[in-house]
Amino acid sequence: ERAALQNGVTDAARPQSGGSVTESDDQNQANDASNASQGVSARVYEHHDRVTGVDVRVDRMGAGEPIVVMNGLLGMNEHWFPCMSHLVGDHVPFDAEILLLQPPLLEMKGSGCSVQGVSQLLVSLLNTLVERPAILVGNSFGGHVALRIAMAYPQLVRGLVLVGSSGLFERGFERDVTHNPSYDFVDRKIREIFYDQSSMLPGMTEMALDALSRRTSARAMVRLGKSAKRDHLGKELHTVKCPTLIAWGRQDNVTPPEVAEQFAEMIPKSRLRWTDRCGHAPHIEHPSKLAADIQEFVSDVLSGEFVADRDAASARSAKRSSGQGVA
Repeated sequence: ERAALQNGVTDAARPQSGGSVTESDDQNQANDASNASQGVSARVYEHHDRVTGVDVRVDRMGAGEPIVVMNGLLGMNEHWFPCMSHLVGDHVPFDAEILLLQPPLLEMKGSGCSVQGVSQLLVSLLNTLVERPAILVGNSFGGHVALRIAMAYPQLVRGLVLVGSSGLFERGFERDVTHNPSYDFVDRKIREIFYDQSSMLPGMTEMALDALSRRTSARAMVRLGKSAKRDHLGKELHTVKCPTLIAWGRQDNVTPPEVAEQFAEMIPKSRLRWTDRCGHAPHIEHPSKLAADIQEFVSDVLSGEFVADRDAASARSAKRSSGQGVA
């Protein structure tokens, strides 16, 4: 499968040939106003990927080390603004450029409507939009795709942040999705994502209902969910060589806490950080906490001071054995 992913994107080009940009002045003004209302100054545009033929919304903010954000199946770039706004500005100990990528996942067709297909698209985008290895941040399905990329293309990835990632086990609701689902059904499923349901953003249920009421989108949701379940990464995670932050909600019902612990056991250079009173979307429920965890991780990676949990535990054990104690 790794060879297939590599072969599928060998023609992905760098910026001069990999894609084109389409910008609407009216749309950009509307997006800029929306971003500003959340304390974020971002450039928003639509990128046409020439390799896959897919149009992708891109939000960019800041300048510096690239941090690329990948959404889950029903995720939107706006969901990340409160979190990512904490990672740009003078208060941050490093300079970063945040790129939020929002491909039309529920419009993907054919072989593109799979973990493999979306991974090919994202690799092409990285080759086109980012000029150096990036830190990939992925929630749910987006984390799964980030892992696939890190394993197949380690030269593109400086670090990983997995937030409620699929790839081992997830309780998706794609098996229950039918054409023209009811409002109550969609609302209940969206609420299950959150520990504190008051954290739901306005319009989340309506946007999900609108998408899933289209037969093609509902089918894509089912197909992508099944693809994620079939693509079990358990036997491959030991090949992830880059530093990895596993950021998880303690009350995640979609990818339960034991999944985070399994990721931590299987990925050699991993660090696990919990967020209490939090479900499957820490970037929405506790954006400042997640941002603090990401900031600490990125600072350590950039400075070369990253220490994986297992290495820290070994160091503590060695100190105890030598009689030095642990501070």
